[in-house]
Amino acid sequence: MSTTTAGILFLASLVVALVAVHVPLGDYMFRVYASEKDLRAERAVYRAIGADPRAPQNWGSYARSVLAFSAVSILFLFGLQLIQGRLPLHLEDPGTAMTPALAWNTAVSFVTNTNWQAYSGESTQGHLVQMAGLAVQNFVSAAVGLAVAMAFVRGLARRNTGDLGNFWVDLLRGSLRILLPLSIIGAIILLAGGVVENFALHDQVVTTLTGTQQVIPGGPVASQEAIKELGTNGGGFFNANSAHPFENPTTWTNWVEIFLLSCIAFSLPRTFGRMVESRKQGLAIAAVMGIIATASVSLLMFFQLQAHGTVPTAVGAATEGVEQRFGVADSAVFAGSTTLTSTGAVNSFHDSYTSLGGLVTMFNMQLGEVAPGGVGSGLYGMLILAIITVFVAGLMVGRTPEYLGKKITPREIKLAATYFLITPLIVLTGTAAAMAMPGQRDSMLNTGPHGLSEVLYAFTSAANNNGSAFAGISVNTEWYNTALGLAMVFGRFLPIIIVLALAGSLAHQGRTPESVGTLPTHRPQFVGMVAGVTLILVALTYLPVLALGPLAEGIH
Repeated sequence: MSTTTAGILFLASLVVALVAVHVPLGDYMFRVYASEKDLRAERAVYRAIGADPRAPQNWGSYARSVLAFSAVSILFLFGLQLIQGRLPLHLEDPGTAMTPALAWNTAVSFVTNTNWQAYSGESTQGHLVQMAGLAVQNFVSAAVGLAVAMAFVRGLARRNTGDLGNFWVDLLRGSLRILLPLSIIGAIILLAGGVVENFALHDQVVTTLTGTQQVIPGGPVASQEAIKELGTNGGGFFNANSAHPFENPTTWTNWVEIFLLSCIAFSLPRTFGRMVESRKQGLAIAAVMGIIATASVSLLMFFQLQAHGTVPTAVGAATEGVEQRFGVADSAVFAGSTTLTSTGAVNSFHDSYTSLGGLVTMFNMQLGEVAPGGVGSGLYGMLILAIITVFVAGLMVGRTPEYLGKKITPREIKLAATYFLITPLIVLTGTAAAMAMPGQRDSMLNTGPHGLSEVLYAFTSAANNNGSAFAGISVNTEWYNTALGLAMVFGRFLPIIIVLALAGSLAHQGRTPESVGTLPTHRPQFVGMVAGVTLILVALTYLPVLALGPLAEGIH
């Protein structure tokens, strides 16, 4: 079987599996958030934190809860890293010093669901920090994304009210009823595939076949690997991330990890359809996500398998930076999936990709990671693009646009446009600042267009809360730790505030009856329009800088 055929079968089997879980998982998540009953464990947490689960929250109250919880999480994780040398299960001689700038960057990274790491995981963070700090944020940062998505959908579904639900209820239910049970199942499967799970520090010395001694680090990897993928987090226990055999041993565990990082995000449109009482609307959003994702991954596979140039032509594909146990095709599927879903995990090194292959990974993130995007954030990002699409359609026919019975007035479109513009502003400003300073340009491994691509990729990844990187850039400096940390904070929480404000505005409206002039938003025509608007908006925003980076490199 040829490499191309094997890659196509690998991708096709993933599509079949995601289609199979779309309905049952989407329906389950709908029942979780629609239920009126609280679990005993949930009631205990409500009492402990003094929250009233029956108290409705308007968008402002919901946003303040999100920001307060996230601020406390950042402070806790920041402090935990700085004192880890006095805690159990710490590393006696860490390879990278945990400075305040690095601790800030890491704390912000995991709380914002970015999971960017400017250090080598196994030689920097002790097991207690990995479990009580990073793994906990893998759960709750994903649950925050789910909560905001549910609040936004309620804004579309509810009429004449300011009630978007209760953040603390949504946070706990997402964590305890969705992410925790699914991650337990995922961890057991990965354990069966050979992913390690122990408390060994750097005290395992083995003798290799050549007679040399090598230290083998261990740790509670399988439990963290499952939620790392399931919650579209991406931070690796090891520096090599999912290319490390202890995190991702075989071809079939590679398949499982891609499935885990995609399943919730691809099932959420079903949840959305159930909540707005129109399953066709959910199918339309899922179709847009599927079309963009399939096109992206297919292009990435093509560029990596059919690459031009002396070395790729000689060996048949772009194999540099690729684990041979996965191969080029399966690695390209992983790269496409992880940059489409805001996961950021890697099983190959994107800095080694062909110029056009690297372009696709960047473009995936620049889309806003909406196909299917991060857990929760992908859904509300795609719904905002749907709102922009109906506005564009309304301009063409001279009619006030409507979406799901809600009028898109100047207030709503201003909020939607602001949401779309925030991230490119952060990305382009950060990239320009880094390239303007000679000291920061020194962090680039390469010069010319590829060096620009390294910096552009870093700020694209941070602002879009992805966390992957072109591995050639060195970012453990005070400037990069601070600048990328700010990009993560603003790239996560400013859009969330806009999303909740838009949800509140929509929830206050009544229902506008459909008429002959209403644009049907569940038909193939609308699916194509949303996909087209998404691609055109991103292309117009980023084309100049892409032309100076990966496109220039490809032409050269």
